[in-house]
Amino acid sequence: MLRISHYLRALAGQCPAPRVAPPGSLRAPVVIWNLLRRCNLTCKHCYATSADSVFHDELNTAEALQVIDDLHDAGVRVLILSGGEPLLREDLFQLSAYARARGFFVALSTNGTLIDAANIEQIAAANFDYVGISIDGLEATHDEFRQLKGSFASSMAAIRLCRERGIRVGLRTTLTQQNHLQLPRLLELMDEYDVQKFYLSHLNYSGRGKRSRKLDAHQQMSREAMDMIFQRAWADIEHGRDSDFVSGNNDADAILLLHWVARCLPQHSTALEQMLRAWGGNASGSGIANIDNTGEVHPDTYWWQHSVGNVRRTPFKSLWLDRPEPLLLKLREHPRAVGGRCGQCRWLGICNGNTRTRAWADGDLWGQDPGCHLSDEEIGVHAIPSVALQPI
Repeated sequence: MLRISHYLRALAGQCPAPRVAPPGSLRAPVVIWNLLRRCNLTCKHCYATSADSVFHDELNTAEALQVIDDLHDAGVRVLILSGGEPLLREDLFQLSAYARARGFFVALSTNGTLIDAANIEQIAAANFDYVGISIDGLEATHDEFRQLKGSFASSMAAIRLCRERGIRVGLRTTLTQQNHLQLPRLLELMDEYDVQKFYLSHLNYSGRGKRSRKLDAHQQMSREAMDMIFQRAWADIEHGRDSDFVSGNNDADAILLLHWVARCLPQHSTALEQMLRAWGGNASGSGIANIDNTGEVHPDTYWWQHSVGNVRRTPFKSLWLDRPEPLLLKLREHPRAVGGRCGQCRWLGICNGNTRTRAWADGDLWGQDPGCHLSDEEIGVHAIPSVALQPI
């Protein structure tokens, strides 16, 4: 995740540079926890391939509470509760209250359609540090992408209810060919609904997202979207507005930010490059971890095809920090030993080879990321043909 507003505020002298621990360092990760797989939607990009049905062998309440204790013992302090749709889990508020009592920053990641007048007071009382609600375009586009008519209206109503109760909310948008032209209007919705955060996600080729890769935004669309985000983030800083723009699932965004600053704020270019090199790019398997609904642990949420262990059998600290498996060790190399364009890129030390699951979808886990939106000239290499190899 690229913390765009934080870096720009640091350049403006309004805050310190983000605290970082480069990929490869021993650190407790941010944990994204899929509490259940059931969901009332069947979104086209869902990495968990969720559906509105009961999935068996999920962690029960007692097991989930033990996981929270194990995560605390491992030094984890940021916990994002996701799904499926987490509001379908009956013990959600019991688990979130226990995590908060243990000192975690607790965020809720939801599609928003189940937030209504009947439960908004309970959600407000849960005191989530942040509620992320997914909006993937304007009404027709969102409803088609989420495959439920009326889902856009329900999610926007949820945002209004949350803001009326003073809950910090973020819009989460996955950029596609269908919605890239709608981005200006989505940013306007931030102002209309008094939303503080905007998370722009690039499509990752995992689960139904792999089947929907044809919907992925073209490289120029991604570049235009990021340029718009950078301009908006800087304008908000100049005007003293409370906003927070971040992007995810394409660490090449950091290079685009560096280029934007070189054009628009050239006096800050050197300082930003230093900060981005200290950040170190993609942190799957080091700064980010995922626990799925059955307790399997993955390098991030898009790695459900590979588990590094199960928290039912082994404490998280042992799996992640004490005895990590060889794949985690390889992911923690910095810079990673990657091939193709990524291996020859002059910016490898900043992005760290980008998103490995997209490379895996092309047949080579350690090959080039097909989602990179930088040109060969920008990365300093001649065109290198992609060669499909077996994943390691």
